[in-house]
Amino acid sequence: MAFSAGMAKKGILSLNIQGAAQLHQHYMPFIDNGGLFVKTNKNYQMGDEVFLILTLDDDERMPVTGKVVWLTPKGAQGSRDQGIGIQFNDNSDMDTIKTKIHSILAPYNGQDIASLTL
Repeated sequence: MAFSAGMAKKGILSLNIQGAAQLHQHYMPFIDNGGLFVKTNKNYQMGDEVFLILTLDDDERMPVTGKVVWLTPKGAQGSRDQGIGIQFNDNSDMDTIKTKIHSILAPYNGQDIASLTL
């Protein structure tokens, strides 16, 4: 998995998700190839490459690479949390992570918890 100088400028993000309800809030299934919303006050631009360390349910830490495809600025309408949506890169490492995400979300209907994006 390549880690470019562009990714290093912003630093490494981390996201620790506990349980299907919290995963439902962060997961962005409507993004091509899948993605995650990450709360951050760092400034990103659309298309920026990012590197994220993801932990799901106290499992091993998984490296996620992708690009910014969603921006929620500070003071967004509806008191939404500031952050970015990261679209997963299209590679086998991300396929493994998507499979794990889908297996956690499969039994969860998510209707009672609002997403952090839509």
